[in-house]
Order: sequence, then C-alpha cells, then structure tokens
Amino acid sequence: MLYSIKRTATRLWSDQSGASLLEYSILVGLITAGVIGSVMAVATWTNTRWTNLNSVLQGTGKGG
Repeated sequence: MLYSIKRTATRLWSDQSGASLLEYSILVGLITAGVIGSVMAVATWTNTRWTNLNSVLQGTGKGG
C-alpha cells in the first residue's frame, strides 16, 4: 500500500501536462482582464462624449 502511494506521488510529481494548462489559464485570464479594461475605458470615453454633446445641444435649444 505504501509503495503504491509513493509510486503515484512520484508519477504525479514528474507529470508536466498540468503545468501547460495552468500557464494557458493564466494567459487567458490576463487577456480577459485586458479586454474588460479596454471595454470599460472605451465606455467611459464614449459616455463622456455623449454627455458633452447632449449638454451642447441643450445649450443651443435644439436638444430634447
């Protein structure tokens, strides 16, 4: 029994297939965070532009 546990632990310790999965998962996480950050920045910029446009149109009497 102890030999079987030791052999399984040694096999799992030398297995590298999970390492690449972890690396790809971290990479996907970083890319996702970058995309979310970019979308939020564009949304903020767009909201500011629309707000400014609305203020200008209301100031000229042509807005809603």
